[in-house]
Amino acid sequence: MKWVTLVLTVGLVWFQYSLWVAKGGWNDMLKTQEKLAVQDEKNQTLTLRNTALSAEVNDLAHGQEAIAEIARVDLGYIQNGETYYRFIERRR
Repeated sequence: MKWVTLVLTVGLVWFQYSLWVAKGGWNDMLKTQEKLAVQDEKNQTLTLRNTALSAEVNDLAHGQEAIAEIARVDLGYIQNGETYYRFIERRR
């Protein structure tokens, strides 16, 4: 009977070790959940960025205002009938 108790005790200790410490155990699961939370945050940020880029692409494909705005800012585009003012700071 002592051997049976010893074998069962060793088996119980082994399974507890596997559950709490070994690869695929409780610690591993907690680390994986933390990594999942971090990845979910990154995915959410990237989804927002992709949505903004998609809206900008759609606006560029179908709207003339966005094209005119980009031309004004980047290229100094001025439409007919508009007056262009340039302010230069004085050096002291």
